[in-house]
Amino acid sequence: MSQPPSPEFDKKKIVAENRRVRFDYFIEEKFEAGIALQGTEVKALRAGEGSIAESYATVEGEEVVLINSHIPEYAHGSYMNHEPRRKRHLLLRKRQIGKLMGAINRQGLTLVPLSIYFNGKGKAKVELALARGKKVHDKRDTIKERDWKREQQRLMKNRG
Repeated sequence: MSQPPSPEFDKKKIVAENRRVRFDYFIEEKFEAGIALQGTEVKALRAGEGSIAESYATVEGEEVVLINSHIPEYAHGSYMNHEPRRKRHLLLRKRQIGKLMGAINRQGLTLVPLSIYFNGKGKAKVELALARGKKVHDKRDTIKERDWKREQQRLMKNRG
């Protein structure tokens, strides 16, 4: 029997992280996907540039596409530089794509990127999450919980 993939992936160098996702969404399930990049995009990511703050992923036909991610043009590139906000194809297995399509269509979940990173083999990867949107009262609860944990840490630090 095969084991399910671990929720934590082999992240050696995190290039871009979307922290806002954890505030706006409940994370249901995480996936690791490869990303099809052009040469200058890889160089820009290795230099630590890139943003996924306002990006999302969607299923188009039988492919998963990352939309609105920003990888700036490589400074030392030539006239063959890439377009900064182009659609980037994500590399997943057909079974995973089918699972994502079903969750998006039937359950009304959203596919959002959590981070872009390089794994131990030097390959650029995207950590995707199936997420359910939070309501305003859920966000308030998140803020209260975060503040209470911060207050607990302060109290423990002062008394400990």
